Amino acid sequence: MDALNIVAVTACPTGVAHTFMSAEALKTAAEAKGHSIKVETRGSIGAENKLTSDDIAQADLVILAVDIEVDTTQFSGKRIYRTSTGNALKKSDAVIENAINEATVESTQVADAASGFKKEKTGAYKHLMTGVSFMLPVVVAGGLIIALSFIFGIEAFKTEGTLAAALMQIGGGSAFALMIPVLAGYIAFSIADRPGLAPGLVGGMLASSIGAGFLGGIAAGFLAGYSAKFLAEKISLPATMEALKPILIIPLLATLATGLVMIYIVGGPVAAIMNALTEFLTGMGSANAVGLGLILGAMMCFDLGGPVNKAAYTFGVGLLATQTYAPMAAVMAAGMTPAIGMGIATFLGKKYFTSAEHEAGKASFVLGLCFISEGAIPFAAKDPLRVIPVAMVGGAITGALSMLINAELLAPHGGIFVLFIPNAITHVALYVAAIVAGSLVTGVGYFLLKARFESRQLQAN
Repeated sequence: MDALNIVAVTACPTGVAHTFMSAEALKTAAEAKGHSIKVETRGSIGAENKLTSDDIAQADLVILAVDIEVDTTQFSGKRIYRTSTGNALKKSDAVIENAINEATVESTQVADAASGFKKEKTGAYKHLMTGVSFMLPVVVAGGLIIALSFIFGIEAFKTEGTLAAALMQIGGGSAFALMIPVLAGYIAFSIADRPGLAPGLVGGMLASSIGAGFLGGIAAGFLAGYSAKFLAEKISLPATMEALKPILIIPLLATLATGLVMIYIVGGPVAAIMNALTEFLTGMGSANAVGLGLILGAMMCFDLGGPVNKAAYTFGVGLLATQTYAPMAAVMAAGMTPAIGMGIATFLGKKYFTSAEHEAGKASFVLGLCFISEGAIPFAAKDPLRVIPVAMVGGAITGALSMLINAELLAPHGGIFVLFIPNAITHVALYVAAIVAGSLVTGVGYFLLKARFESRQLQAN
C-alpha cells in the first residue's frame, strides 16, 4: 500500500486524557504502517498542533476521532472518517485501516454560507458531551473558588464586604450560576451550530431560575437546538435577506419557542423531578447512600471514560448546582482507583508483566492520582475479562465508602491535588482511606488473577 498523508483531530468531553492518548495511538499506528500523520488535539486548553491549510490540502484523508461536536468546515471536499476517541485509543490499527477503506467525502454545508450553519447527523450523546465539555471549566473554577472562600470559615462568606463574601460571589453567585446556561447553550450549539446558541443559553437560564436544574438544562438544550435546526432548514428567504436568518429570525423564534415550552410545559415537571431527587439525596439513610455509591463507583470503572463512565460523571457534576456534593466525591474517588490499581498490580507482580507494561503501570499510577481513569485502558484493552470486573469491584467499594462517610467534594476534577485545597473536600483522611482501599482491592485483585492465569499457562505448557 502506498504511503498516505493523513490528518486527524481528536477531542473528548473533558479534553484531558482521551484527547491526547488517542492522538498518540493514532500517530503510532499510522507511522507503523508507513503513513505520515499530523494530529490536532482539541483539549481543555484549546487546539494544539493545529492543522494548517497546507496540511489539509496535502492530506489524502481526514480522521475525526471526536466525542464532542467540532467544526469541520476546513475539511470540506476531503475524504473523512469519523470514530470515537475510545476506538482510536483501543483499536488504532483498525481505525487507520477503516479510514483508508471507508472514508468518504462529506457534504455538510446547507442553508447559507453567511450563517456557517451545518447539518450533521450526530447522536444525542455527542451533543450532551459537547455541552458538558464547555460547562466543566466553569464548574471547576467555581467549585475551587467556593472552596477558597471556606478557608476563612464555613460561614465567613455571609459577612458582607469580606474577601470570603467576594470569593463566594465569584464562585457561587457567578460561575455556578452560569453552569446550566452554558450546558444548555452548547448542547444547542452542537445540534444547530451558532443559531442554536442564543436560545440554548436562554433556555438554560430559565431552567436554572425555575428550579429545573441540570435535567432542565439538558431538556432546554435539546429543545433549543432542534428548534433552531428545524427553523434553519424550513425557513426560506430571498438571497438579499438570507443573512437575517442566523442573527435575527432563528434566534428570535427559537428562543421564544424554547422559553414558552420551558415555562408552560417542561419546566414544572422537570423541576418537580429535580426537587424529589435532591430531597432523596439529602435525606437518604446510610444504606441508600452506600447503594448509590456502589452503583456510581462501578459505573465509573466499567468503560474507563466511555459513555457509562461519563453518565455517572455528568450525574455527579450536575448535582453540584443543587449544592449536593456527596455523589461528586464518590464519583471522583472511584474514578481514581482503576488506574492506581493497575500501577499497584504491576509493582506487586513484576514477573508477570512485560517491561512495557511496567512502564505503563507507572504512568497509570500517576494518571490515577490525577483522576484520569484512562490510565488503565492499556491493561483493560489487553485483558478486559480480568481488568474490568476487578476494577468495578474496587471502584464500587470506594464509591460506597465515600458515601458512607458522607464525603463532599466541591470541585469536579483535580484528583489528589484537590485534597490540598482547604475545605474543597470534607473528611479528607477518611476520603483518602476510601481511595486507598478501592485501589488496593483493584491492584491486589488483578495481581492475583494475573498470577493465577500465568501459573495455569505454565502448567498447560
